[in-house]
Amino acid sequence: MKFSLSWLKEHLSGDADLVEVTDTLTRVGLEVEHVEDKAGELSAFVVGHILDAQRHPNADKLQVCSVDIGKGAPLQVVCGAPNARAGLKVVFAAPGTVIPSSGVKLGASEIRGVASGGMLCSAKELGLSEESEGILELPADAPVGRPFAPFIGLDDPVIEIAVTPNRPDCLGVHGVARDLAAAEIGELIEPSVRAVRGAFPCPTSVRFEFGDTEPLSPFFGLRLVRGVKNGPSPDWLQRRLRSIGQKPINALVDVTNYLTFDRGRPLHVFDAAKVTGDLVVRRARAGESVVALDGKTYALDASMCVIADDAGVQSIAGVMGGAATGCDEATTDVLIESALWDALNIARTGRTLNVHSDARHRFERGVDPAFALPGLELATGLILDICGGEPSEITTAGDVPERDLIIDFPVSEVKRLAGLAVTAAEVKAPLTLLGFWVTGQGDHLKVAVPSWRPDVSGKADLVEEVVRIVGLDRVEATPLPAGASVGGAKLSPAQRRARVARRTLAARGLVEAVTWSFVSKTQAETFGGAKPELALANPIAADLSDMRPSLLPGLIAAAQRNADRGLPDTALFEVGQVFWGDRPDDQKIAATGLRRGTAKARGAGRHWGEATLPVDAFDAKGDALGVLANLGLQPSAVQIAQGAAPGWFHPGRSAALQLGPKVVLGAFGELHPRTLAALGVSGPLVGFELILDALPQPKAKPTRAKPPFEGSAFQPLSRDFAFVVDRDVAAGELIRAAQAAERKLVTRVDLFDRYEGPGVPEGKVSLALAVTLQPREKTLTDAEIEEISARIVAQVAKATGATLRG
Repeated sequence: MKFSLSWLKEHLSGDADLVEVTDTLTRVGLEVEHVEDKAGELSAFVVGHILDAQRHPNADKLQVCSVDIGKGAPLQVVCGAPNARAGLKVVFAAPGTVIPSSGVKLGASEIRGVASGGMLCSAKELGLSEESEGILELPADAPVGRPFAPFIGLDDPVIEIAVTPNRPDCLGVHGVARDLAAAEIGELIEPSVRAVRGAFPCPTSVRFEFGDTEPLSPFFGLRLVRGVKNGPSPDWLQRRLRSIGQKPINALVDVTNYLTFDRGRPLHVFDAAKVTGDLVVRRARAGESVVALDGKTYALDASMCVIADDAGVQSIAGVMGGAATGCDEATTDVLIESALWDALNIARTGRTLNVHSDARHRFERGVDPAFALPGLELATGLILDICGGEPSEITTAGDVPERDLIIDFPVSEVKRLAGLAVTAAEVKAPLTLLGFWVTGQGDHLKVAVPSWRPDVSGKADLVEEVVRIVGLDRVEATPLPAGASVGGAKLSPAQRRARVARRTLAARGLVEAVTWSFVSKTQAETFGGAKPELALANPIAADLSDMRPSLLPGLIAAAQRNADRGLPDTALFEVGQVFWGDRPDDQKIAATGLRRGTAKARGAGRHWGEATLPVDAFDAKGDALGVLANLGLQPSAVQIAQGAAPGWFHPGRSAALQLGPKVVLGAFGELHPRTLAALGVSGPLVGFELILDALPQPKAKPTRAKPPFEGSAFQPLSRDFAFVVDRDVAAGELIRAAQAAERKLVTRVDLFDRYEGPGVPEGKVSLALAVTLQPREKTLTDAEIEEISARIVAQVAKATGATLRG
């Protein structure tokens, strides 16, 4: 929302300056995003007077000018503008001035052998125009030596504020002024809206035709003004619109645009000569379309509300008018419309058609219903003042809805909800200035909500109003209870698992990402989703239509966006919800990681001293097992089920992670080329996904696991075993068998070698294991070591069919 300071002062009396206004706006919740103060930005530029201009002795296209700037003797300035001439009033910049268009700091210079003590500026150099053929020519009465910006009307700062969706009343300058008046930096100016007496009945009537369907408009007001003289709007109106970036069109249209921003009341004008018959407000019909004022043709459907005449659709109700009945210089009779529309329907229509107009922006948030008729009267008065003409009586359809909401409000609620101790008087004053009707004595008040505040519906809303006007700085800081901290003991098991997963993956070099909970239908289908019950009824975008069945689509898209911007080696993770159905048990918490390019766990990117290797499935496996280990699961207890990973993984370069045959923890591996093609991304990409809900629940009284060597005074020892086994036997089976042989003493089993070739039978492979034994009670004798070794060999042979390699 933009407005100039002078525009605001038409609704707010007082002497508050720009700084006080902007500080107060932010304090009451209307955050100031930007202030454009041309007078301040251009204060170093002054009015100069060219006394004489002679051709440069060494350059035909340059002139040496003598310039009076009202301070001492004239200055010599070399200028290349073709319009530089004696007697001209110009804009002068002294050495040390920063030129807005280029950011260059001006210095004293010598041009082709002639000294130049400044610069004569063009509109382009001053940032006032995109094109310029010469220096800016000022009027003859411009005061020499004075700042030029105020002289040409650039002394009116423009303020831009962020208006949250719940404050439609502040989408008009009058509403903004009301909030500032409540903060006591001025008084609200409430101009009375005079009723314009109609000279004749309105010849065009309006009716609703919604049949048995839900009506999409409660009220429609219309009046004709005949005999108008349309043309350019007055200078004051054009300045108002230009100051906020609006292009003046003609007087009739400019009046409606002005009231949209001045009072938050969108209106529309029809050229009455182009309207055939009466106006009908109805739903669009199949196959109908309309050419809107933006020149585009929009296909309509029965969910949309339109204004039509006997010739067809003439306006997309509440969104944009039609070009066929628009007002132009030839308009002599004008129909002025002021209506109310269903806010949700306006939002849906605008989103479907991809139209975001100023009218839609306000109607979908909620305009003041009580100002529908006054807005029509105000527009009529402005049109009569500017364009002349004779008004008709107002004709209407429907009724203006009334909102009689009175809230019982104990003053103590402010203390209870916000921690701010206030008196009844301190509550009454700001609420009254905001337009609320307040009565009652002592602690108990009754508050009537004004029609322009649809966001206020209960006591908590009134507390918010009091606190933001009285001031958040009055709320005393209160420390949170120790048990409520993130690191406290009140975290649930699910929260603890998620926190451990995040910390583990961050420590492994992955960067946390937060992606949409919605994905496209194609992405959902690719990752086993796209169930009808998980499709959104009203998606915010076409590519966010389904609840995500996996975190991988969002991470893959994020990695590709980074690659498209020159960052191909990315490692990302996310811990969040996935959705497998519409039952509560179908919503799971997943921990997912993704690596792309050369973003390996053991070093990423290119280096002159190292070979550059792409990511592989073992990087994803290491990430997944690292998370499980920190969550209390020994990697040796996790089964690697090759070929059991979901179909979006490469079948030969992936595996599922299981606890026994029934408990599936997740999967890891390289993404299938078919998956990458479906998503339109490039690889290599590897990833994993763990379902944290599938992990075993911690015991009721967890015991602290001891590190392998804690409490033992005896040195560990290691023995190596090389087994010959069938090629299709997984190394993990050998590792588990070796651990099971002597659980009290075997603390670690590592695979350190794999060999096949001469000396190993065809179809077999040699796998070498390093087994670590940790005695706890006494040093092991050679005989005991040999006995344990024999048990290990026997257990591995029994479980896998392996034989000890000779």
